[in-house]
Amino acid sequence: MRLTRPMLAPAALAAVLALTGCGADGDGADTVPATATGSLEHLAAEAECTPDMQTDADTIRQALCGKGDGKYVLATFSTDRGQREWINTAKDYGGYYLVGRKWVAVGHEDVVADLRGTLGGTLEQGVQHGGGSAGHSAGHGEHAGHSG
Repeated sequence: MRLTRPMLAPAALAAVLALTGCGADGDGADTVPATATGSLEHLAAEAECTPDMQTDADTIRQALCGKGDGKYVLATFSTDRGQREWINTAKDYGGYYLVGRKWVAVGHEDVVADLRGTLGGTLEQGVQHGGGSAGHSAGHGEHAGHSG
């Protein structure tokens, strides 16, 4: 079965929601190195992560990295356009994104801020949702009113 972007986005976004919650406090790293490049395995090695592969398709490769509260999703893309489309869709679900060329790491704000000190990249934030500690519901994906 060939995986397509519409099939991958919901699975990736569910992982984002599970890892990020509704927000966190924290500040970014003091020094930002040049943005890393390379394969998912290369980026994971730079971040000292043993990737747990979740998706291995032609257009996207995605793995879970880290442990406990330090977990994050690391994804690489075959094209810049595919990456930007994925990020734009994922941002509707909130979360924090560390973005490099053809790769993204998604996790808690403090996790991606720390990761930036290793991989470089640009920090982006998803749509902020209402407060409360009840978490996100399964039907949280209907955000037609949000725009980038």
